[in-house]
Amino acid sequence: MGKDIRGRLAELGLKLPEASAPKGAYVPAVRSGALVFVAGQIPLTGGELTATGRVGAEVSPELARELSRQCALAALAAADTVTPLEAVAGVVKVVGYVSSAPGFLGQPTVVDGASELLLDVFGDAGQHARSVVGMAVLPLDAPVEIEIVLEVAEDAAP
Repeated sequence: MGKDIRGRLAELGLKLPEASAPKGAYVPAVRSGALVFVAGQIPLTGGELTATGRVGAEVSPELARELSRQCALAALAAADTVTPLEAVAGVVKVVGYVSSAPGFLGQPTVVDGASELLLDVFGDAGQHARSVVGMAVLPLDAPVEIEIVLEVAEDAAP
């Protein structure tokens, strides 16, 4: 496709991390035809959770928004294991899960961190449908988890 995704990430001051090893019996990403389904990504730094707890209690909404952005970057790294990011034609769907303290209602703002990263990286092709869900708890006590679905160019090699 000729897109320089890594160059765009560098312009944004970001670097694609290593894809995280699965924390269970699954793979980080699967390509099916022209779609790439990325397993839910939690915010990891050096293989350990960047932060733990519920948003609106132990984790501030501002930090959670940054963690959501980190999860989206990790999702791109996972996708890159099954198809080159340069082959991505667009972002189809984002699902954000936010571990929420009772009464916390800012889940959409938290997941905006992920959505905005995808728009920053892919421009108009980063526009996507989205669902956001507040949860009592997430795996390993992660504050946020992001999963994405990408579309790749039909002529892109698997």
